[in-house]
Amino acid sequence: MDTIVKFNQLGGPEVLYLEQVTEAEPKSGEVRIRVEAFGLNRAEALFRSGQYLEQPVFPSKIGLEAAGVVESVGPGVTQVRVGDRVAVTPGQSIAQYGTHGDAAIVPASVLVKYPENISPIEAAASFMQYLTAYFAFVELANVQPGQTILITAASSSTGVAAIELAHLLGARAIATTRTQAKRQAILNAGADEVIVTAEENLPERVKEMTGGKGADLIYDPIAGGTLPLLAESVAWGGQIILYGFLDDAPTEFPLFSAFFRNFLLRTYMIYNFTGHAGLGLARNETAYRTGVAFVVKALAEGALKPVIAATFPLKEIVQANQYLESNQQLGKIVVTV
Repeated sequence: MDTIVKFNQLGGPEVLYLEQVTEAEPKSGEVRIRVEAFGLNRAEALFRSGQYLEQPVFPSKIGLEAAGVVESVGPGVTQVRVGDRVAVTPGQSIAQYGTHGDAAIVPASVLVKYPENISPIEAAASFMQYLTAYFAFVELANVQPGQTILITAASSSTGVAAIELAHLLGARAIATTRTQAKRQAILNAGADEVIVTAEENLPERVKEMTGGKGADLIYDPIAGGTLPLLAESVAWGGQIILYGFLDDAPTEFPLFSAFFRNFLLRTYMIYNFTGHAGLGLARNETAYRTGVAFVVKALAEGALKPVIAATFPLKEIVQANQYLESNQQLGKIVVTV
């Protein structure tokens, strides 16, 4: 029997439960893995509450990431074989394939053999966050050495990963956080400078830190009422990439600043590059393969190392998700099996 995380109604972490189900076998193009660890993401919380790109069909599985060992493969699968240590990368439908549990069936196309020098916990905490930042920084923004990137909501797993990736690309990372509580921890995570937005004027501080120029790139998952401040913080001809909408306030376009600073505003999601069959999005094969190879190589060399905020056992799946939504953590929350 497999133990799978499910939910039967929209809501908070309390709607999640564990269910014993008969072991399923992979169909054509699918792989069954014995899960050893899985990372938690904001996307899953949005899916659980009915605010994501897909809607659940009850009773619903959940989960986008996992690391484990291949147990069996379906017809036509040649990319992996039984016994391989693999991680699940983004691209599958969360409504159709859930990874949270002690076993999962996923499309073979989203599996990556991860480096031997990292643990299943680290593998389960890597590919969503690093690929999200990679496609934004490399494929969209074409980040160059010496540029400055402003990373908002920097204590999230994606924010911390963005700091790491910025340095790997030779850029300077200015991070933001709402209060002093996480300032030192974000500095310890590698940020060159940290702005506490509840106490400091964001545009003024960015200009001070950049000699009046502003940030070449702003990487933001908040949007809402913060966009006008970002528009005043970006360099002339720079870019603002919105990869989320954590602020549910209306997002008004700062037209005057856009004319004055001539910046490029982009909305972006990782599925623009990984593809997503449920959304009708095709994978950009060249970008995907290049990005995965970049992350695997960096992990193998120790140039990227995910920050793990906390680990929880599978039986504490509700508590793990409650911790995710408490915003107390810095880095990734991982559930072990």
